[in-house]
Amino acid sequence: MHFDEFLEIHRAPILDDGYTRRRDWDNARRVWAGPASVQPYRAYEDRDPTNETASTMLNAFLPPSAEPESSDRVLYNGQWYDVLSEPARWSGHLGRLGHVVVRLWGVNL
Repeated sequence: MHFDEFLEIHRAPILDDGYTRRRDWDNARRVWAGPASVQPYRAYEDRDPTNETASTMLNAFLPPSAEPESSDRVLYNGQWYDVLSEPARWSGHLGRLGHVVVRLWGVNL
């Protein structure tokens, strides 16, 4: 596996306005940036003719120093992706390369 691509992980604070709790993406901060191996996972389009969007899913393999969370967003190749589910962490014992696997989801309008 070659970590020959670059991505950024961004994290937003939670806003609590008394009615709802939501992420404040206008005030997000970059928490990690570095090398990755990004591979396609799945792409699909909504067949509804009134909805002209396409979704893309990617797998990003990151070094163990990255600490993504399921609530983060990732900037890769100028496109924003949401992190889907909990990232999977693999230790580097028994001769294997330690890494973190993150499933990403993006919507193209």
